[in-house]
Amino acid sequence: MNSLSRWNPFKSAGQFDPLANVDELFRTLARPWREADLTPDLRIDVSEDDKSYHVKADLPGVNKQDIEISLDRNRVSIAAEIKRESSRKEGEKEIYTERSYGRVFRSFSLPGDVDAAAASAQYDGGVLNLTLPKKADGSARRISVS
Repeated sequence: MNSLSRWNPFKSAGQFDPLANVDELFRTLARPWREADLTPDLRIDVSEDDKSYHVKADLPGVNKQDIEISLDRNRVSIAAEIKRESSRKEGEKEIYTERSYGRVFRSFSLPGDVDAAAASAQYDGGVLNLTLPKKADGSARRISVS
């Protein structure tokens, strides 16, 4: 048995959103079942306070030079290249592997526009932290109900 693989049917069940996961559905259907779980994931957390949005993205095994971030108004795009190390000793063969490699991409919209000039990014310990200041918009205001 040279090729062992693990299939996890509940991989994304906790955060099921049929419209957001359409791209993953097609990626999974396009590959044989034994490779379905080997595509690298880019998992994110997004939070906000009064002044900015905060994004945390898990990118383990990525060099910070291989991370690309683009901002367009309220659209955030993150791409990264996960490279696989191929240093094996002579006569050594792979029996089982779960570590994935390849290009990952994630794009999402925020509720409001971002001030791209003041945005910052830090990468430490496999986690990318983005601080995206909200763009001041003179048209937004609160209306009290009487």
